[in-house]
Amino acid sequence: MIEIVGKPILWIVWLLIPGVNIIFAIWLINLLAKSFGKGVGFTLGLLIPPFTFIFYPILGLGDAKYEGPAGS
Repeated sequence: MIEIVGKPILWIVWLLIPGVNIIFAIWLINLLAKSFGKGVGFTLGLLIPPFTFIFYPILGLGDAKYEGPAGS
């Protein structure tokens, strides 16, 4: 996922630090949504646990196209 959003491998270290990992995980999921041309509402769908089972398959199997790292 880190390679999809175009961030360095150092982010794995940030994701292992307690407390900091929550912020970086939310940021990573937001960048993932942006990489596929989706907005903040889609990011919330990816974050809220009951909806993750719906939104990740939509992202992977739906009509979303990869636009490059973080939608650039």
